[in-house]
Amino acid sequence: MALVVAQEVPTSSSMAVPHGPAGVGEARHRMRDQLRSGGVAEAVIDDAVLILSELLSNACRHGRPLGDALAGDGDVRATWRVDPAGRLTVEVTDGGGPTRPVPSTPSVTARGGRGLNIITALAKDWGVRDDVHGEVTVWVVVQGDVEAARRRDDFATRVASPAVSALPGLDFADAFDDLD
Repeated sequence: MALVVAQEVPTSSSMAVPHGPAGVGEARHRMRDQLRSGGVAEAVIDDAVLILSELLSNACRHGRPLGDALAGDGDVRATWRVDPAGRLTVEVTDGGGPTRPVPSTPSVTARGGRGLNIITALAKDWGVRDDVHGEVTVWVVVQGDVEAARRRDDFATRVASPAVSALPGLDFADAFDDLD
């Protein structure tokens, strides 16, 4: 007798995103749809989509497009995957830039500069990888175990707190007077 264990195929995707704001929405929608169809918990998907948006915005603002294209005329690469261990990783690769990705401390009135701080708050881990061609990849481990997150998410939706209903003509405070 053979025992068959059902196992989901790891979710992964890689896409070229136009260097600029135009492709960010498409990348977010594709990621959300793909992770949802892979059974990833909604809370994890929300974090991953926000992280992808921040990484793509930073790549377009601070990095060059991949290859020999002039700024705005090329692409950056967005990749996400759930590996066999259940770890969700998001990566964005650009053609490099004049600065290194590091969290900043913007003033209260600054219009930007908070992206990597948001990523640091949401992520399990993140870092930067350079390659020999000058490309820069910022990688983020969004969730260390998407299966555990899915179980927590499923449990939270199945378990609801009991409804509290007031009895007609009874003040809520009066209901506890007999307990004293």
